[in-house]
Amino acid sequence: MQIGPYILSNNLILAPMAGVTDRPFRQLCRNLGAGMAVSEMVSSNSLLWGSEKTKRRADHRGEDDPRSVQIMGADPKLMAEAARYNADHGAQIIDINMGCPAKKVCNVAAGSALMRNEKLVGDILEAVVGSVEVPVTLKIRTGWDHESRNALSIARIAEESGIQALAVHGRTRADGYRGEAEYETITTIKQSIQIPVIANGDITSPQKAAEVLEQTGADALMIGRAAQGRPWIFRSILHYLQQGDLLPEPDSIEIRDLLIDHLNNLYDFYGEYTGVRVARKHISWYSKGQCHGAAFRQRVNRVDSTREQLRMTHDFFNEIIRKEEDKAA
Repeated sequence: MQIGPYILSNNLILAPMAGVTDRPFRQLCRNLGAGMAVSEMVSSNSLLWGSEKTKRRADHRGEDDPRSVQIMGADPKLMAEAARYNADHGAQIIDINMGCPAKKVCNVAAGSALMRNEKLVGDILEAVVGSVEVPVTLKIRTGWDHESRNALSIARIAEESGIQALAVHGRTRADGYRGEAEYETITTIKQSIQIPVIANGDITSPQKAAEVLEQTGADALMIGRAAQGRPWIFRSILHYLQQGDLLPEPDSIEIRDLLIDHLNNLYDFYGEYTGVRVARKHISWYSKGQCHGAAFRQRVNRVDSTREQLRMTHDFFNEIIRKEEDKAA
């Protein structure tokens, strides 16, 4: 899989997710097998660039190449400025968000709302591609709703505008994340354009990953929600695609150690106050499905210190490990 001058180590990509794909999570997923990880979206509103949140999103220290940053907006000039700003601050690939279904994004005619205006799509893509030397990629959905699935038309505009890779989520904006993703549209797009196509949506297991690659002929897969609390999914999928058999799921000791390392990286990145609060959702995802996980989440979400959050997390997983060892004895 190649994007501009960058040859990815494999064809598995961590999807951009607001509030999730910060630097600690991107680095974790890269360490566990992702070939590339895309940042949280950065607004094209330059008034926000000086905020702590945007500064953190533009922080790529210690990340492996290539560093991909997603930008969001609806004005071609502002999007071009945002692309230049992020390229100047370490982005090696600029990704354009035309796939986000969130109301607060679509209400300002950005994200997947842009797919309703194909002329504006072309204007934005040409402005961004013309503004930077780095490769530009695009993420879209299959359309605004089931009556207006125009992803193929947008894909052709993207190719003509100089976009160097296209990610397609197999749902419309109206679908949100409900129902099942469909891959027929992605298959049609792959057969119709020459630039790399990345399939996205409901890729939750190694077997599903292989099925989607086979069905669509896509060049790569993009994985989002399935990596929340399961960042080793990249390692599992990569092994299955290369070897044809399934890796065993990580044991409780590895999950504990991964989570503790992740928490410490979050604390270092955000500081104590924000770090504890960002960590809560990750602790919830890692503990989902564990015995007494719900009761643990209720308790751990009440604490405000990194020390107490770490201690409770250690204790929770150590108790699981102890019970497993007693059962095996």
